[in-house]
Amino acid sequence: QVQLVESGGGSVQAGGSLRLSCAASGYTLYRVCVGWFRQAPGAEREGVATIARGGESLYYADSVKGRFTISQDNAKNTVYLQMNSLKPEDTAMYYCATDGVLDRGFCYRHPDQYTYWGQGTQVTVSS
Repeated sequence: QVQLVESGGGSVQAGGSLRLSCAASGYTLYRVCVGWFRQAPGAEREGVATIARGGESLYYADSVKGRFTISQDNAKNTVYLQMNSLKPEDTAMYYCATDGVLDRGFCYRHPDQYTYWGQGTQVTVSS
């Protein structure tokens, strides 16, 4: 059974940084697509970044390009989201997810395509 656990959220001022972690059990993350998504109150869940094949395939939403970096540590079976230059509009609950499909090599971007989700970690950015 796949389990994903996010951590690293918190409250920061605009311009600050946070690093989110998504630790997995029951699956080798290198072989599947992993995505970071976020959901602000009253808004739909949106894709932030995805990674497949340990970084061979990467995607970033336009709103985070140049500020966020997704990466993977195979030894720790963990995916990270480094978030720099944070803005108040980045405030949301952040989730990691995977569709669990082995070795496909690319990631879908819509959250409906993902099957396994973590519990989320809250990120709050104040101005």
